[in-house]
Amino acid sequence: MPDINFATPPQDAAEPRPAAGDGGNLRWDIIELLFFAYRDFVGDPDQELEAFGFGRAHHRVMHFVYRYPGLKVADLLDVLRITKQSLGRVLKQLLDEGYIVQKTGDNDRRQRLLYATPKGEALVQKLAGLQTTRITKALAEMAPQDAETVKRFLRAMIDREDPDKVLETIFAATVNQDGKE
Repeated sequence: MPDINFATPPQDAAEPRPAAGDGGNLRWDIIELLFFAYRDFVGDPDQELEAFGFGRAHHRVMHFVYRYPGLKVADLLDVLRITKQSLGRVLKQLLDEGYIVQKTGDNDRRQRLLYATPKGEALVQKLAGLQTTRITKALAEMAPQDAETVKRFLRAMIDREDPDKVLETIFAATVNQDGKE
């Protein structure tokens, strides 16, 4: 969806709208920072992906397939919280263009296990490099111990009432790396 750009703000949008009836309890500051941080965090890879005719869905699929080799299609659907139809279009393109391969499960031939090809691995590494540069630059402006606070905040933002297998793996890996959660 294209961004909406105004040469001059609409007359009624010259000032930010006050929170209606919230008693000042809404966190507009953090909400907007998250919107802009997300825009820029995915914006760097978006430009790279555009050259391949790929979008954010391709990026997300490639990321998790690369990070968790042998990921089942069913688990990928759960992690991404998308429909089979949405995944099907993206996955077909990534398979057809040689970024991902699909293998049958050893114990259950109905399982479809996903793996990044060397071509897919190179793309994920490039995209992760762009994002790591942005993260590193942001963390450089903070005290070293603040990185732990950022990670705790982001983990706390993830809905744990509906745990995903991959998220469970991420949390376990984080605990093992950090020695604490």
